[in-house]
Amino acid sequence: MGIYYWGMARAATTSDAFNAVAEPRRRAILNYLALQERPVGEIVDSLGLEQPSVSKHLRVLLEVGLVNVRRDGRRMLYRTNAEAIRPLHEWTETFERYWRHQLSRIKERAEGKSNPSKDSGPNFIPRRKNDFDSNKN
Repeated sequence: MGIYYWGMARAATTSDAFNAVAEPRRRAILNYLALQERPVGEIVDSLGLEQPSVSKHLRVLLEVGLVNVRRDGRRMLYRTNAEAIRPLHEWTETFERYWRHQLSRIKERAEGKSNPSKDSGPNFIPRRKNDFDSNKN
């Protein structure tokens, strides 16, 4: 559940790709279609969703251009539209770089703590457990 501000109108799910992929089932459908085109029935069977729901989500994805469809006899085959997904990828790439940088910093800190003499500097004095016991001489 999200927090909604009643004074602010929500954008329609069909207004752009970002709003369309905000729905988890649409992301699942896009993931499933990433490798090859598939008919609606196969998407339904694979993802365990109801056929009307899959059709509705495919219509939204089609309207924003994230999927393409072609007719093969009586079947409709859907596939992802890589060019339309590019803006999503470019946008998330910014955050990927940020998190990669953050994880590198965490790794450096962890490696520094596991080997304290490496980053300790000239004033580092190793301590033994008994050095902290004030009752002993």
